[in-house]
Amino acid sequence: MIAAALTIARYATAHPATGTYAHLSLEVARALIDTVGVAVAGRLEPVSAIALKYGAGAGATATAQAWGRRDPLPPQAAAFYNGVAGHVLDYDDVSSPLRGHPSIALLPPLVALAQARDLPGAQLVDAYVVGFEILVKLARAMVHEHYAKGWHATTTLGTVAAAVACARLLGLSEMQTVHAIGIAVGQAAGTRGNFGTMAKSFQAGHCAASGLRAALLAELGMDAAIDALDGSQGFMRLYGQHEPLAPVLAGLGIEPPELASSGIEIKKYPLCYATHRSLDGILDLRREHGLTAQDVEAVHIVSNHRGMVPLIHDRPATGLEAKFSMPYAISAALLDGKINFASFKDEAVQRPAIQDLMPRITRHEDEQPTTARWNRLLVRLRGGQILEKEVRQLRGSNDLPLSEDALREKWRDCLQHGGLRPADGEAFFAQALRLERMPVRALMALVPGD
Repeated sequence: MIAAALTIARYATAHPATGTYAHLSLEVARALIDTVGVAVAGRLEPVSAIALKYGAGAGATATAQAWGRRDPLPPQAAAFYNGVAGHVLDYDDVSSPLRGHPSIALLPPLVALAQARDLPGAQLVDAYVVGFEILVKLARAMVHEHYAKGWHATTTLGTVAAAVACARLLGLSEMQTVHAIGIAVGQAAGTRGNFGTMAKSFQAGHCAASGLRAALLAELGMDAAIDALDGSQGFMRLYGQHEPLAPVLAGLGIEPPELASSGIEIKKYPLCYATHRSLDGILDLRREHGLTAQDVEAVHIVSNHRGMVPLIHDRPATGLEAKFSMPYAISAALLDGKINFASFKDEAVQRPAIQDLMPRITRHEDEQPTTARWNRLLVRLRGGQILEKEVRQLRGSNDLPLSEDALREKWRDCLQHGGLRPADGEAFFAQALRLERMPVRALMALVPGD
């Protein structure tokens, strides 16, 4: 049997480095705008300041950019910082098959590397599509058991995918790509137990820097086991249940790319995606029926099987914990009529009205396994009336993508939250939509910062 890493490497090196996936350049451009935006929004968070100080002491030549900052950083340090800053607000894009965040694993290392090597945007597009493909294929093989065990799939699977994407961007050979995968396996880590703390965004930064490091070390000649991914002592056995990779990898380069089929889902709210269907539902009910928090006696939410696994804080005490709390999300939406950056200040979470409402929000998951994702809300009013709402399609998902205007509004909100003038970001937004025709250095120079 051919080692999975070799199958992946053959796919990653089989086509020209530029132009193969030009038809998906707009999707990558939207992901870039969104990911840079949420990183700029997160640049003033305490953990971002820690990451910046760490990166400034990295000691290598500073040829890449900390998004929203003017001082350059070495590529691995930039990948780390941008991964941290872009994930701390939990506002970065998601992939449903992954149950995680694809662009925060892929774009920080790819952009840093493209800046350092002065590569064209078209080459970055192709590398992103290849990395996204591997990330989602790995997820399709193992993510349910892997995630249920407590692994942070964004950062474990993401490290391997980032290494493949960077290998593609560097134009590494088939065997160099195999070695990059093995080196990435040696760094793959991250636990869901850190959700609601600074360490969650650290895990994203570590993933981004580790994927880049793996490709650079392979380029310099470091080797690794060919079966580090699926051998008897490899990643699949240790991190999952030794699920076979061959069936999901068989379609590489034959089936439509995952970016075109499952796609990227851009968030509307800055908190865990597992809350978003219920938030859409409760905000719709609030608007349709003129509800206030005082009208509501209780809310019960049912989700698809394992649909609320990431939501580990039913009684959050901080803004970071609240990002992983269904009771808080629903309480804040009922009380304030919206969910935005201000919803996740510590003082917002600690309001007496919120603390009074949260115990009345209950939830459970359906026991029947299914591939469909849905949330059903049952809202009991004080007069005894029951309101019901089921949400399957999400605004912002691949089925109902955000419009360009909505993406621009999110971009501008992110700049403002990051302490920058929204008007200063118009040039980057416009030129990023032409990513496949732009040099990456020139494009990233348009990101505002101080």
